[in-house]
Amino acid sequence: MELPAFLTRHKYGEIRLTGHRIGLLHVVESYNEGMSAEQVAEFFPSLSLPLVRDVITYYQQNRAEVDAYVAACRAEIDRQAAETPPAPDLAEMHRRLAAKRQAEAK
Repeated sequence: MELPAFLTRHKYGEIRLTGHRIGLLHVVESYNEGMSAEQVAEFFPSLSLPLVRDVITYYQQNRAEVDAYVAACRAEIDRQAAETPPAPDLAEMHRRLAAKRQAEAK
């Protein structure tokens, strides 16, 4: 996918808006969830409305490629989330804290 100047591909493949840490994924998903360009610019206040409009126009003109990119990103995010062990629940945290306090009291 050939990128315009307002999009930059980083070394691990993520495409971000040039000069921002906000990814193409974030803008496209927000837009596809029904947000207007104005709402996206409000949600990401560091982005100018003209930039958001440029990104949405790029998306509309390259929908198949961008949708494939977004799907690949989402699949990788889901894969990583599935590999991450769940955080301890509140009862486990209380148990750990009690064990720590007991060990420190000795």
